[in-house]
Amino acid sequence: MGKQNLTLMTDLYELTMMQGYFKNKDQNETVIFDAFYRSNPMHSGYAICAGLEQVIDYIENLRFSEEDITYLAGLSIFEEDFLEYLRTFRFSGDIYAIPEGSVMFPREPMVKVIAPIMEAQLVETAILNIVNHQSLIATKTSRVCYAAQGDGIMEFGLRRAQGPDAGTLGARAAMIGGCVGTSNVLAGRLFDVPVMGTHAHSWIMSFPDEYTAFKAYADMYPFACTLLVDTYDTLKSGIPNAIRVFREMQKAGIPLQKYGIRLDSGDLAYLSKKARQMLDEAGFSDAVIAASNDLDEYLIDSLKAQGCKITSWGVGTHLITSKDWPSFGGVYKLAAIEDRQTGTFIPKIKLSENSEKVTNPGNKTVYRIYETQTGKIKADLICLVEETFDESQPLVLFDPNEPWKKTKLEPGQYRLREMMVPVFCGGKCVYRSPKVMDIRAYCASELSTLWDETRRLVNPHNVYVDLSPKLYDTKMRLLGEMSHV
Repeated sequence: MGKQNLTLMTDLYELTMMQGYFKNKDQNETVIFDAFYRSNPMHSGYAICAGLEQVIDYIENLRFSEEDITYLAGLSIFEEDFLEYLRTFRFSGDIYAIPEGSVMFPREPMVKVIAPIMEAQLVETAILNIVNHQSLIATKTSRVCYAAQGDGIMEFGLRRAQGPDAGTLGARAAMIGGCVGTSNVLAGRLFDVPVMGTHAHSWIMSFPDEYTAFKAYADMYPFACTLLVDTYDTLKSGIPNAIRVFREMQKAGIPLQKYGIRLDSGDLAYLSKKARQMLDEAGFSDAVIAASNDLDEYLIDSLKAQGCKITSWGVGTHLITSKDWPSFGGVYKLAAIEDRQTGTFIPKIKLSENSEKVTNPGNKTVYRIYETQTGKIKADLICLVEETFDESQPLVLFDPNEPWKKTKLEPGQYRLREMMVPVFCGGKCVYRSPKVMDIRAYCASELSTLWDETRRLVNPHNVYVDLSPKLYDTKMRLLGEMSHV
């Protein structure tokens, strides 16, 4: 609800660990943390990265105010010398990230923080909160848009979102994921994205009859006249009255642009077919048939399969809340600690009885491998930052879980692209976030590099995320050392 100081938007244990580092370790000990996720949300074949602009804003404004210090002192768990340190706290480290709108896959770093350990620890919660939420909504939206097969998707979810921030930043993420507009006026102003809407049933009910309500609306908005036709009886009343108003507009010489009807209840497949027939017979074959009513990618896909005549979709609750998959699942794990004497990073690994929770150690980056002939993604390769690859040489990929499974790419068959970009260097932002509509266009180009088999809604083909031989050997060595502890 306006500009807020988000410095205390953190879990308490981040601060208690900071005090522990302050008391027991070198404050300038540099570490690397990776933010990543372990499995694609919604059983999808991919995810969309979103939220980086808000991460940047958070880092740039990371300050402990006197009110913050007073509150923390009142908890009676923080000592005065630590609180004094917080008074001058500033983020001084480096951050690398996959740009917003990018397609990404499990286990590869989406954000990498290289900073003194106290700084890197503090920013964990906020980074995960921001990136998890927007990446979830952007991914959900991309699936909804895919199901719509090119039809426009309008984001209508503000009133069902989990609070103002989720509604507004969720609308931002939905635009990145492919929506053509949002009903959220605040999001429109903040992010310079199109705002869209029609009218509610209450508009119809407030007039003596449906025709009068339609006529009044058309008089005010002749160039954006979409009429909600299901308040009383869609086929017997709503559509005939809409046709009557369209004819009167036509007779009055008003150009019929961006006009049509909206269905919000009933059997949308059947009603849209009947509506299309009635509108066509009346001479309004270019009238849009929009629909809403608890839509998601699966229902839209089903309606398409039934031959519905809907060409514009308003999607609210299921999109803005990602109702069937409410959490993205991103985590933030220590990957390396700098050796102060040599300046090199010592890789660190987290073990677990669950193999999927074993982390990839070291200072890493991600390369995307494209097939030259198709431009489609062949695989992603996680490697150590010091590694280089020559596209004029063969590239051998292997499955890190089943390393005997190998693929050899010959020169000319592939091209490489490093996915992570510098965002902060020495505490200074060196990255400029594009406008949301530009990120949306970039996201569309990213999605076009996926095979249809990866984009399908059910049982998609998973893109391989491989480890370089050097990273794989490092991981195996650490696992071997840890097994002897």
